[in-house]
Formats: sequence, structure tokens, C-alpha cells
Amino acid sequence: MTLAFTQVAVIGAGAMGRGIAQIAAQAGSQVWLYDTQADAIAKARDAVFQQWDKLQEKGRLTPEAVAGHKSRLLAARSLQDLAGCDLVVEAIVEKIEIKKSLFTDLEKVLAPTAVLVTNTSSLSVTAIAAALQRPAQFAGYHFFNPVPLMKVVEVIAGLKTDPAVCQRLTEFARQMGHTPVQAQDTPGFIVNHAGRGYGTEALRIVSEGVADFATIDRILRDQVGFKLGPFELFDLTALDVSHHVIEAIYHQYYEEPRYRPNVITAQRLAGGVVGKKVGEGFYKYADGAAQVPAEPPVPVVDNIPPVWVSPRAARRMELLQLLKDLGAHIETGASPSPEALTIVAPLGFDITTVAVVERLDPARTVGIDMLFEDASTKRRVLATNPATRIDMRNAAHALFARDGKAVSVIRDSGGFVTQRVVATIVNIASDMCQQRICSPQDLETAVTLGLAYPMGPLAMGNRLGPDSILEVLFNLQTVYGDPRYRPSPWLRRRGAIGLSLMHTEEQ
Repeated sequence: MTLAFTQVAVIGAGAMGRGIAQIAAQAGSQVWLYDTQADAIAKARDAVFQQWDKLQEKGRLTPEAVAGHKSRLLAARSLQDLAGCDLVVEAIVEKIEIKKSLFTDLEKVLAPTAVLVTNTSSLSVTAIAAALQRPAQFAGYHFFNPVPLMKVVEVIAGLKTDPAVCQRLTEFARQMGHTPVQAQDTPGFIVNHAGRGYGTEALRIVSEGVADFATIDRILRDQVGFKLGPFELFDLTALDVSHHVIEAIYHQYYEEPRYRPNVITAQRLAGGVVGKKVGEGFYKYADGAAQVPAEPPVPVVDNIPPVWVSPRAARRMELLQLLKDLGAHIETGASPSPEALTIVAPLGFDITTVAVVERLDPARTVGIDMLFEDASTKRRVLATNPATRIDMRNAAHALFARDGKAVSVIRDSGGFVTQRVVATIVNIASDMCQQRICSPQDLETAVTLGLAYPMGPLAMGNRLGPDSILEVLFNLQTVYGDPRYRPSPWLRRRGAIGLSLMHTEEQ
């Protein structure tokens, strides 16, 4: 195998730089690690050497391989030591002026054929390259922490980047054991852009008083299959990183409502409550373990009232069968009796709106989220409205928990929790395709590898039905009057004519 780059420099000896240096050396390149702090280089090399030693102990690397890797990871004392490198990867602080200054200095040292790349996560590749004499040799090369485990890298062409440079970087990514995805030079590229829907919509839900952090995390893990809830994820990545990315993308897109930040993260950042690394974020941590409040117990209800299901309920036949299996007494009249627990299952609408439109007694009306098939979820989510009686809320909770499945009861919300978050994720991903930021295939790959979603956002939209996602978004717009929920043309058009969200037009 002929390596795309044989002499590689990595500038910045933090966690990201160490990871990039490790996989480049493992691929067979000679790697020079440089940092303005000499002790940081020594610590980084020691950390990487320890990783290789552990892999040897586990039988994943031979002693010969480890010795070879170590021999290829060298310390650079100055930028002059990098003169012979054909690739330089920058992984330093996210400040554009510092990056621009570094690359200007590097151009004076390196050969004209050398490729310069930035690992920036939120800055414009084109803007960083603006001061260079050879912007055609400059690109974005965005890895994710921890680099050896996160097997995806975004290859970003600036406005003047030579396509051949991106081709070499793509090839080198594969040689390092990573999956490359191509992205346009837009705020957040693919992963950080696509990830805006998850946390920002969850923050919006909390700010409305719909549910607390732990409840929202439980719902999105158990209903959708996310490995971490949004607030668990915020605590892991830390708000001193996440909040700045949220704000950067929002402002770089000129205050696009879909990416609107939330005062909750700004306030917590100001107070130093940034996440697990400081022992407190959205959760408090003891010995590294989150202190999660216990779920409310299932209420004890001696007599469950008869149940009437709205004829407009989503998945109505499935819901009726579920109630039958749970042993409910189901009313079949055109309207509920005065004693009946009234169940609605809207898409996008809140329970209050449904009760008013369908002329139901709000005091006896409870909603259930039926976006996903009940059999595919580990949790059911019920929603009350401001007028729902406690006895009706408790009866609904007890009834839907009869078979042992977890039940969360939240306050009124357009689209419950899952509908809002999933629809936002799918909508943002669809608009990224509409903007031609990346191909649908690369988007799906980047999100599943970079964010560990249970499936790509477009696949998620296809599974639930683009028409259902559209209904959620249109109805959320009605409830909230907020342009953040306006459907992307990509989603609206494909949903209208029954096409897959992965479908691209013939050229």
C-alpha cells in the first residue's frame, strides 16, 4: 500500500492531536508532534505509547507492531522541524486569528506541494485559508474524540481547495482506518450541524416546563433508542464546548430559528455547571456516576374508568388493541360517556388543542404518543393538559403500566417529546441535503458514526413516514407559531409525492 502522506505533522498535543497522531503512526506514516508547550508533547507521546502497550497486552497488537508505531511518533521542537512534511494537521484552540497566524507561518517553512489542514469543528475553512498564498493546498479535516474509536472524519473543501487535495485526504482517512465523508464548507459541516436538533429541541421542551431533564433523557433513550439522552450527552461533552458550538452555528447561519440557542445552557455555563468533568452539570456526579432522581411510582388505582379513544388518534387500531390487551373497558360510542377516560393520540398538536377542536372534556382527556409502534418502544409517554383531573391522570398512568412497560407522564406539549425531537432532527438533516452540504449517504454515515444515533436521520424519517414527520412539523407550527418548525423543501416535496428521503434527483 502506498501511503497518501508519508511525513505527517500534528500541531497541538491535546486529546485530539494525540489521537490523530496515533492513528497516522499506526497507518505507517512518520509523525511529528508539535506543541508550543514542550512538556505537553512528552505527555502526549507517553499517553499514546501507553495506549499501544495496553493493546499489546490485550493481544490486539504484536510487540513488533508496537515498536514500529513508537519509532514513527517523534517530537518536534519547532516549526522548522516540520519542513519535510507533506501533510500538517492543526488541532489547536478554536480561535480563527491564532489558526490563521499558524498557517501563515507554516507556509513559509513547508514545500509548496505540502497539504495544510485544520481540525476545526465550527470555523470556516475558507476564512482560515483567506490569508494563505496557496489556499488550493488547504482543507478541513475534522476528527472526533476519542479519535481512535470515533471512526469518521469530515473532509471539507474550502472555496479555493483543489479537489485533488480532498481526494488524497479521503484516501488517507481510509488508510488510517476511518470512514471519510465529504462536506461543504458550511457552519458545523455535517455532524455538528445535524446534531443541533437533538439538544436544542430538548432544551426548548424543558424551558416550557413540560418535563425535567431525567424524564426527557429516559423518553428519548427508551422510545427512540438513543444511547444517551440529550442532557446526559451535554454533561459528557461539557457545556464549555457544546454551548459555544450551538451559538457559533446559530450566528453563522444569521440567526436561523432552527438553531436557536437556549438561555438554560448560557446560564449554566456562566455558573460553571458544565458537566461531568467538574462533578456537576444537568446531573450531579459522585465517583463519576450520575445521581439520577428516581422515577415516580405507578399510582395505585382501584377502579379504572371506561376508556374512549378519539377517532382521529394516530395508529388508532393499534391503540385499541393495546387497550384491549391491557384489560380496559373500551367505549365504542360516537362520543365518550360522562365517566370515560378520553384518550387522544395527536401528531404535533398539544392535548389542549385536540380537546378544543374535537369538543372533548379537557378534564378527562389524556394524550399518548403513538409516533412509534408501541411494540418497538420500551416506554409509553402520556401527556395531560392544564385541566386534566388528577384521578384521570392516575387512571391513565396505571392502565398503560399494567403490562410492566415504563410510563412517563408529562405536561402538555405540542408533539410530546419524541415527536418534537425526531421531527426536528429529520427536518434539519433534510435541509442539509437541500443545501447540498453533503450527499444523503454521507450524512447518514456521518451521523451514525459521529453521533451514535440508532439510525441515520433520513432513515428515521423514512421509517416513520415522511408524511407523518410533515404532519408533526405543520402542527407544531400551528401550536407554537415558530418558524423553527417550518418543513424543509427536501422533506416537504418528497413527503408529498411519496419518495424516500434518501432520493436524489437525476442529473
